[in-house]
Amino acid sequence: MRHARIGLAGALLLTLAACGSKSIDREGPKPRPNDWRQIVTADDRDRLARWRTAWIAGLDKATAAGSGAQVAAQGPLLKPDAALDDPLPPEGDYSCRVIKMGAQTKGLMDYIAYPYFTCRISTLEGRLHLAKLNGSQRPVGDIFPDEGRRMIFLGAMTLGDETRPLPYGRDGERDMVGIVERVASQRWRIAFPYPRWESTIDILELLPKG
Repeated sequence: MRHARIGLAGALLLTLAACGSKSIDREGPKPRPNDWRQIVTADDRDRLARWRTAWIAGLDKATAAGSGAQVAAQGPLLKPDAALDDPLPPEGDYSCRVIKMGAQTKGLMDYIAYPYFTCRISTLEGRLHLAKLNGSQRPVGDIFPDEGRRMIFLGAMTLGDETRPLPYGRDGERDMVGIVERVASQRWRIAFPYPRWESTIDILELLPKG
């Protein structure tokens, strides 16, 4: 009888273990959230909330430094309220450049427009993904739906000869938050308020290639 009881108990334990294993297998990995509000860091939420203050301050500094004509020449690109409907950028390769306004420290320029490089928008793991492919400073991250005429970019800055981008949220000094908008028929921008280095606001212009 004693051996029978031990055998029965062992069989019961094996059955429970198998059930537990099946339950874990069924759960699988949790899906990644697709609402930027569930992902954004507290620091980036604050930067995003103050986007207009950053934009106006950057424009004022650029104009005061004598770059008013260069700012005006960009048309709607540098106007904070120029967003149009349908902000979703199509997948593909883009000519992209960064315009920085409002130096954070003395000795830096209050307006500088960099040459065009190449950016790519694609779908990666179920999200719309943007990567700047060349240049010394390369934003890489995801674009999320938002309300109205804008979308939200969350990503990180890749530097120099680095080959693997950091995931968003790993390093606060590299994290980037931006507002994605369409400002003309085939012209998009991402505005980055209060970037970690150099400027008060950065604007990444995106023009589809071909």
